[in-house]
Amino acid sequence: MNSDLFSPVTMGNIKLANRMVMAPMTRNRAGEHNAPHDLNATYYQQRATAGLIITEASQVSTQGVGYPGTPGIYSDEQVVGWRKITDAVHAEGGHIFIQLWYCGRISHPDLLSGNQTPVAPSAIRPEGEVVTPEGAKAFVTPRALEADEIAGIVAQYKHAAGMAKQAGFDGIEVHAANGYLIDQFLRDGSNRRTDQYGGGVENRIRFLNEVLDAVMEVWPSNQVGIRLTPENSFNSMSDSDPLEHFRYFISRLNERNLAYLHILEGDMITKSANIDYRILRDSYNGLYIANNGYDKARAEVSLSKGDSDLIAFGVPFLANPDLVYRYQHDLPLNEANLDTFYGGGAQGYTDYPALHQTTPEPG
Repeated sequence: MNSDLFSPVTMGNIKLANRMVMAPMTRNRAGEHNAPHDLNATYYQQRATAGLIITEASQVSTQGVGYPGTPGIYSDEQVVGWRKITDAVHAEGGHIFIQLWYCGRISHPDLLSGNQTPVAPSAIRPEGEVVTPEGAKAFVTPRALEADEIAGIVAQYKHAAGMAKQAGFDGIEVHAANGYLIDQFLRDGSNRRTDQYGGGVENRIRFLNEVLDAVMEVWPSNQVGIRLTPENSFNSMSDSDPLEHFRYFISRLNERNLAYLHILEGDMITKSANIDYRILRDSYNGLYIANNGYDKARAEVSLSKGDSDLIAFGVPFLANPDLVYRYQHDLPLNEANLDTFYGGGAQGYTDYPALHQTTPEPG
């Protein structure tokens, strides 16, 4: 039964204090060796009144990197850094999942060990540029993965899932969205394979299913979430029939008793949607997190109509560490500084002022 934004909800074996989710947001502030550090712990701790925090995307291996300054979850050093974050969030009574990431073709040899060519389901070069340590460069044409290589990448996800457990997370989110590797397999604009990983929807979901099988050897299914973006054009993505294709993918996910399904509704660039997301929401049997430009008013309407169970907020949480309190009391929000979104230090990261530092009262 849906209620308002501030009512508790049970997700698997976890009781969330409210239905406000801090969306995963890349901030490019990881430390040496892509390990989180004390400043990152402060950032997440400040926002721990969210019902659930989903961390910034975190690569599962050195070959999964697509941007400078992004954290990983594959080394002992990274586990130590993340443990500071999970301990800080838990000390405030919060809950936190880590988003597992492999960028695939959205990368560049300058970012990969051994200057390797990025991999993808098919050798299709994305449009645009990638940020490298030497500045912006055009994307390269990726190398199409051989079928017998895919098991190795699946094993990297399983390893990262195990490291996430060591780091003290409450669960993991499989990043199958926004034009990164799993999404590249799902959508037919980027997957032109003719083997068992390409063609129809039954084959295009195969890689995702193998990843989910692997991480569920480490985590119970109800501590594993998934993020999908059916029609997001970001990173040169497209699909010929997003509604029908993703309705099929979601029907298969229903078999798994996941913690949640996290959907970016529409295009993150235009903020518009061309398919009926209520159809996808009704196709899913579990908790549904809606995401894409929500404010408090729109979130309340979505929850009241049963269009969602939880709402993910990005920029509002970035600029307002006490967003829950502000929304509860209809207080004005800090304005986000776009110039400090990616990279840098405390400015525009941990220095946004809060009006209230203690745990908000129940709704």
